[in-house]
Amino acid sequence: MTTIIVTTKIRAPIEIVFDIARNIDIHQLSAAKSNEKAIDGKTSGLIELNETVTWSGRHLGLQLLHKSRITHFTFPSYFVDEMEVGHFKSFKHEHFFQFENDYTVMIDRLDYETPYGVLDLFFDKIVLKKYLTNFIKTRNKILKNLAENQQ
Repeated sequence: MTTIIVTTKIRAPIEIVFDIARNIDIHQLSAAKSNEKAIDGKTSGLIELNETVTWSGRHLGLQLLHKSRITHFTFPSYFVDEMEVGHFKSFKHEHFFQFENDYTVMIDRLDYETPYGVLDLFFDKIVLKKYLTNFIKTRNKILKNLAENQQ
């Protein structure tokens, strides 16, 4: 299993950051480079507990589908999306939010397993972990910009 942790400080109220982070339309904006679109389940607006979204996008040169469900939800401090259908053996993305000294600290923790054993371990170390880390960081820059300029 691989774990990625990305911490982002955002000068905005925790409620705004939480809602921006779970907004399907904003995710599509932040994932424009991969042309990621919500094609089934919740396809617009704020995703809630037990709702699913199926994403279609081009990643690492491949057109991929990824269906996830919101499995935990505590407004405005925590939510989790977990893969139900996709190209990983497992994929769990935890989103943590804390308000400290005029900033919301947003922590993304992504735990995933690739499905093909030893071959994927090499691919993960060389390509995938860096790709997913950059995907989250790019997304978070856009979320930060939107949250800080929404006030």
